[in-house]
Amino acid sequence: MSQWIVHLVANGGYIGIAFLMFLENVFPPIPSEIIMGLAGIEVGQGQMNFEAVVFAGTVGSTLGNYAWYLLGRFYGFRRLEGFVNRWGRWLTLEWEDIQKINRLFTRHGGKIVFVLRFMPAFRTIVSLPAGLFRMGHLRFLIATFAGAMIWNVILTGAGYYLGRNFSKIDDYVGPISTAAIAAIVLFYVYRVITWKPRAQR
Repeated sequence: MSQWIVHLVANGGYIGIAFLMFLENVFPPIPSEIIMGLAGIEVGQGQMNFEAVVFAGTVGSTLGNYAWYLLGRFYGFRRLEGFVNRWGRWLTLEWEDIQKINRLFTRHGGKIVFVLRFMPAFRTIVSLPAGLFRMGHLRFLIATFAGAMIWNVILTGAGYYLGRNFSKIDDYVGPISTAAIAAIVLFYVYRVITWKPRAQR
């Protein structure tokens, strides 16, 4: 996958970067660290402009997250109740939990979306509940764009200053991402095994 990313960054220009970052948020296994790091290397070699790279990556990230947000809006909060009542055991949630999350997004949705932009796995997942709980379009887009821009500045800057050595990060990103996903799966399994409805607690 890394070679395909290298090829698209080198030959696709800013549109290629935006496209890759869009895919990274629709299909999370594609690592944004590698995409923006490689773009930073191109900047360091004088092949690309730093600000344009960050902007392209941020636009791609925002659009990818917006797709998940729109999916949540389309499904709708009202239809969620029946789904939770039927599958709550496997979600380890009850409708009362969903209402609490809804209130949390109503009050602090912008902060939640912004902060989770810096956390692997969660930075894409958070867009779905943001849509389900009908967070405002503009509020969501601003929070997502701002968080993604800061993250992309950091990654592009790392690629710029570390140069070719940045490619070695691929040796670490893969195992770290795998470990994070494994931890999430194990936590979910633990929750399913130990979860009980409130009436039985």
